[in-house]
Amino acid sequence: MPELPEVEVTRRSFADAIAGAVVTAVRRGKPLRWPLGCSPDQLLNKSVQTVGRRGKYLLLALDRGWLLVHLGMSGSLLFASVLPAPGVHDHFDLVTTQGTLRLNDPRRFGAVVFVDNLADPVAVKLLGKLGMEPLSDGFDLALFQQGMKCHGTAVKQVLLAGELVVGVGNIYACESLFLAGIRPTLSAARLSFRRTALLREAIRDVLSRAVEQGGSTLRDFSSADGKPGYFQLQAMVYGRAGLPCRRCQTPIKVIRQGGRSTFYCPVCQKF
Repeated sequence: MPELPEVEVTRRSFADAIAGAVVTAVRRGKPLRWPLGCSPDQLLNKSVQTVGRRGKYLLLALDRGWLLVHLGMSGSLLFASVLPAPGVHDHFDLVTTQGTLRLNDPRRFGAVVFVDNLADPVAVKLLGKLGMEPLSDGFDLALFQQGMKCHGTAVKQVLLAGELVVGVGNIYACESLFLAGIRPTLSAARLSFRRTALLREAIRDVLSRAVEQGGSTLRDFSSADGKPGYFQLQAMVYGRAGLPCRRCQTPIKVIRQGGRSTFYCPVCQKF
């Protein structure tokens, strides 16, 4: 699933190229997770002002209204001046004067939703419960610690939930907990202030490096200009079950938490 680094990399790969573009046509394939929210004709002649991000949502600010784009489980965007005819998994084309933005999504859990403004009930439903942005100045340590103290569940599950901090998906949760030296099964409520501070910095470090590396391409992720990600090549624990820890040489272990695989080092992550 594309997580925050992949979505941010995608945003950066086409935001400047599409800025100022005017919509000339809209093509839809099979239905996506949620309805578009307007007639495709209503998007014609609107111009794209900026492309922002909130959590794993891309926010295309139009001169009148917003398009909220989510990549779902397997989606990716492609932006180019010329694209081939849509394939079976190409479900949305936003054709503009500066190129076509195409959503490819084999599993169709992604979405493109139009709202008049971000106070619209639909936008509030999708964005209103998202946690703090980990790469922004708003990732407050005191609020982070307070939120952790309110949860008796495993710290990794709190990270994945996205209600306290957004975008820390499975690979990045495993890597952040390793960097902070925290066992993923530890109750979030038991984290000391020092450990919470270490985890906050680890999350920021891991996600920043992931963005710099173009995200993680575990299956078929690529940015809107067709480039794969390389962060997975430097992972310390994720996907390395049975292999020696890069720090202490102890074999990396894997367990299941909430239906997801958790990778950790039993020596480097004692607490």
